[in-house]
Amino acid sequence: MAYDPKRALELLRIGSGRAEATFRDGQEDAIRHIVEGKGRLLVVQKTGWGKSFVYFIATKLLREAGAGPALLISPLLALMRNQIAAAERMGVRAATINSDNQDEWKSVEAKLRRNEVDILLIAPEKLGNDWFNTEVLAGIAGQISLMVIDEAHCISDWGHDFRPHYRLLERIARTLPANLRLLATTATANDRVMEDLVAVLGPNMKVLRGDLNRDSLTLQTMRLPSQAVRLAWIAQQLSSLPGHGIIYTLTIRDANQLADWLKARGFAVEAYTGKTGDRREELEQALQENKVKALVATTALGMGYDKPDLAFVIHFQMPGSVVAYYQQVGRAGRALESAYGVLLSGDEEEGITDWFIRSAFPTRQEVDDVLGALNEAPEGLSIPDLMTCVN
Repeated sequence: MAYDPKRALELLRIGSGRAEATFRDGQEDAIRHIVEGKGRLLVVQKTGWGKSFVYFIATKLLREAGAGPALLISPLLALMRNQIAAAERMGVRAATINSDNQDEWKSVEAKLRRNEVDILLIAPEKLGNDWFNTEVLAGIAGQISLMVIDEAHCISDWGHDFRPHYRLLERIARTLPANLRLLATTATANDRVMEDLVAVLGPNMKVLRGDLNRDSLTLQTMRLPSQAVRLAWIAQQLSSLPGHGIIYTLTIRDANQLADWLKARGFAVEAYTGKTGDRREELEQALQENKVKALVATTALGMGYDKPDLAFVIHFQMPGSVVAYYQQVGRAGRALESAYGVLLSGDEEEGITDWFIRSAFPTRQEVDDVLGALNEAPEGLSIPDLMTCVN
């Protein structure tokens, strides 16, 4: 399929809202590679580089040329909401089927049948859902023009945010036609993860890797052993920090306590965690619109959350890994000349990290229970049935 550079640039300017916008190094090469169907592509570029422009512009060009819809595998609901908004800015009709919009599933399915969706966003867990596979995916599988795997490091056993359902993509990638356009994107893949991704998503995957340095970020680290001292430091410094930002904690409890502490001192902040529930979208929008000084968040607000003018990221504790830190601090300074990242650390981090490590793997008894249940079911068990047996 022929690539139209003039139309691609027009879409970039529409999507960015800047009439003078030009492609960053590597962006147009990636779009051209996809549109012309030159094979599978892994893009490793820094946070804020504009990976979403690559797949949305490519999707729009393919659809305008008469190709079928794209399928985007995306890991977080917050990320999906930002992606849908970005798609709509350049006229890409985006829809999602996820755990938060079950009342819309039938409507989205009908739109897909009428060819009214340009790109469908799903979490990897949907690939293991029988209804989705039979009622939705089966109906469009032969029409899909592009498959996008965002935050592709999640596929790798060595990735910092591993989720088991991402491994389904390995099986799917091996059964896809060799000529199907496949794009994988990430900002946090070291050499080992990249090698794994190429092995999983091959054959003949080209890698486009750029400079991961973020010149707009000024970073600082401070060792403040006690939580009380860190609470006092944040309360003292927050008002002097320009703009609006995110304060990361390792636990839900700390996020709630820190938010309550700052609220009691007159700061417009809110806690954002995995238990925030229905308020997540409201709080994301509040930060987008600068209605709060900061969100005090766990990793529930992470990959892909896009506020271009986010001015600072503070870590109340040291994250569990360097790549987790890179992802989180990379939320700041995407469209600013300067932004700040302040990494605080304390005495409790080692205990929290040890607990996460111990909790990451099942106990011997849990493994025995699962194997026993499977052994007693010669015909096999679905995951829901297995969970019923062992829980």
